[in-house]
Amino acid sequence: MLRDALRRTIGFVTDHNVLTLVVMLVLTGVVAGGGIPQVDQASQAGADADAFDNERIQKAEYVQNNYGDRDDGPNRTLRQVYVRNESGDVLTRDSLIAGLAYQQSLLDNKSVRASLHDPGITGLSNLVATRVAGDPNATVDEQVAALDNASDAEVDRAIAETVQQDPRAQRFLPTDHDHNATTSTDRRMLVPIAFDADSDDRNRTEAALYEVAQDAGGANVFTLTGPAADEYRSHFFTQMVQLVVPVALALILFVLAFSYRDLVDIVVGMTGVVLSVLWMFGLLGWFGVGAGVITIIPVVLVTGLSIDFGFHVFNRYREERGAEEDIREPMGRGVRLVATALILVTVTAAIGFLSNLANPLPVIQDLGITITLGVVSALVLFVTVVPALKISIDGLLERVGLDRRKQALGRGRFLEPVLESSVTLARRAAPVVVVLALLVGLAGGAAWTGLEQESFQGGDQEIAEWKQELPGPLGWETNPYAEQSSHVDETYQPASTDDARQTRILIENDVTADDTLEDIRAGVDQTDEEGLLLDRSSGQVVQSPTTVMQRTAARNETFAAVLAAEDTDDNGVPDRNLDRVYDAFYAADAENASTVIERTDGEYRSVLVTMSLTADWAETDSTVATLEDTSSTMAGDGRSATVVGSLAVNASVLDELTDSILLTMLVALVAIVLTLSAVFRLMHGSATLGAVVAVPIGIVVGLVIAGMYLLDIPLTLLTALLMSLVIGLGVDYNIHVGDRFADELHAGKDTYAALSAAVTGTGGALLGSTLTSAGAFLTIALVPSTQLQSFAALVVIALLASFAVSVLVLPSGLVLWKRFSPADLATPTPGEDALPQD
Repeated sequence: MLRDALRRTIGFVTDHNVLTLVVMLVLTGVVAGGGIPQVDQASQAGADADAFDNERIQKAEYVQNNYGDRDDGPNRTLRQVYVRNESGDVLTRDSLIAGLAYQQSLLDNKSVRASLHDPGITGLSNLVATRVAGDPNATVDEQVAALDNASDAEVDRAIAETVQQDPRAQRFLPTDHDHNATTSTDRRMLVPIAFDADSDDRNRTEAALYEVAQDAGGANVFTLTGPAADEYRSHFFTQMVQLVVPVALALILFVLAFSYRDLVDIVVGMTGVVLSVLWMFGLLGWFGVGAGVITIIPVVLVTGLSIDFGFHVFNRYREERGAEEDIREPMGRGVRLVATALILVTVTAAIGFLSNLANPLPVIQDLGITITLGVVSALVLFVTVVPALKISIDGLLERVGLDRRKQALGRGRFLEPVLESSVTLARRAAPVVVVLALLVGLAGGAAWTGLEQESFQGGDQEIAEWKQELPGPLGWETNPYAEQSSHVDETYQPASTDDARQTRILIENDVTADDTLEDIRAGVDQTDEEGLLLDRSSGQVVQSPTTVMQRTAARNETFAAVLAAEDTDDNGVPDRNLDRVYDAFYAADAENASTVIERTDGEYRSVLVTMSLTADWAETDSTVATLEDTSSTMAGDGRSATVVGSLAVNASVLDELTDSILLTMLVALVAIVLTLSAVFRLMHGSATLGAVVAVPIGIVVGLVIAGMYLLDIPLTLLTALLMSLVIGLGVDYNIHVGDRFADELHAGKDTYAALSAAVTGTGGALLGSTLTSAGAFLTIALVPSTQLQSFAALVVIALLASFAVSVLVLPSGLVLWKRFSPADLATPTPGEDALPQD
């Protein structure tokens, strides 16, 4: 039934090529024209914690369920505006007045005034100016006038007194600023925005912060708020496309020109490629799948796979066309012969790509769906539009006297002997080749344990000068956001504890033991000694049972008496009868007590410590290690302590992913083996042949792991999850060789003649596909993003390994299969076409 349906479809395409083109043009208008405008370009970077089930995540959920979010936090968010002068001083009269002028421009905006929370915009310029004015409540206009009218000596004295005597000043200066220094290259202003302000006003305020900073002097005054980040992402994507696409396209056209040596085939093939990408985006829109910056990866990958499909369609047509034949019949035979293999490639690749649906990251889920939709689109278009267009154009050219017969790929005088050598190798040493390949694959797989794990791989890199100097739109125009963001991270601590990275430590079991609170304090002190706690921010840096008790005792004399009575060493930490202390705490202030001590059915089951840290994602590994030591200090006999902050949870997720990814790939490989076994049994009468074709993918995986090890590509949350893509890539080439081998056996050839036809018949197309796909992905290395470069390297390794295995290892496996196969392949009945591929 499948064969008949496929034969009828291809027959219709070749017999009614013009009608096919009209129908597919209309369908393209529906799929691409109607779907692309619906594509959602919103970023999806979050993870689904429910997809994981380890102890740390369970404890984090326990904290959420039993403690919830703090509702006593500030009702405003702080936005920061930075003033920077790398070669000068920002503590001068002119710089301070410029800062006040920036504030004046902001306050001219009605939305800004409506959104501001008390105490309004603050900065070092305000502290100095109010000191000069002699009025702490002076308006911004009055502050400007005071600085303008003061003498240089008065201004210098005010700056010195403010920096050296006013403790608030350090909040606006770099972390390492000397308290006695009256010069600095950096300072910042704080803009509090009220949560209860109108949302439109808040959004307009965010925009005003960025726009006024742009007008106030570019790099000297800047902000990293949402609009600045959005502008940077848009700029980065535009620059990436303008650099990568032309280079990739030029490289692809060069390889196609070298391989095809025919302009018509290049144009027809690239038409199929472009339509495949357009269909992919159209289907994304219709299915509501998100598309973001990372979509450049499916575009390049689908482009490579589409070109691969084109190589095989054109190559088999060239092989099939006889000296006296017209165009339609050999095209029909050629497409029928490649169609089954292309379907197999699509199905098995989809198994590898769609395995990402089990991933917790929406961006990776969408990546798998996007690539699958692109491959399916390429399949449809390269068995309909491309053959129909090829027939139409070649037919027209031959009617005007141009001969359109071309030499098949892989039949050239240079390439054919090279490909034939792998057949010779299989004839002479097939067992040795297979054993050596298996050993290399196993050795590569063993390198998995030596891969470095990183919770965060460096972000955008510095733009090389030669990229900036490329001509025209190829030249990369820099955006200061990335460098400014890095500078701020290195220069300042968060302005408040609510803006900082926070971690929680859950202490459970026997939390009424006398040493519980003392051990918690020792753990906090240990963290502080490591330099992880904030020390120049507003707010409560540490929230623990002790700190909340002390605040409650300050306003409740009864509880203060209990707290003092149970503190035997007068250090402010109760160290006996903690049941009594907790009872008195709940009696004095149950609402606040419940934020740090869990009481269920009168029993005290756990306590919670929250700390605001100076660390960021780039320091995850060292920070989590320090916090683990802290939790060990807080734990005691019969008492456990678990770090449940976002940094620790992220590290835990990575550990779980890397522990399970090999199993995931094994499951995907087994699924492909079973699929190919079933299809080869149905189409060629041998399930074992399908297994032989599929098993070398395991060798490809091993080679990819070895490549990652040798190139120092770390295991991150992204690269670990994307390893499953290797399965989808690695299966393609083997199917083409294995299916062509079965086809030639069906035709009555002996083992080595069939193998020679399979390797030389498909080898040229496979080589062309490898060069175009690998070259296209190598262009991603031009993008100054470490993660994209790692992914591109991973894919290039997979493509090269897949090609090498398909032409060097698989032929030996096929020889051994034929040698030990219990029966020959079934011969098709007269008049029936076997439906393999090339």
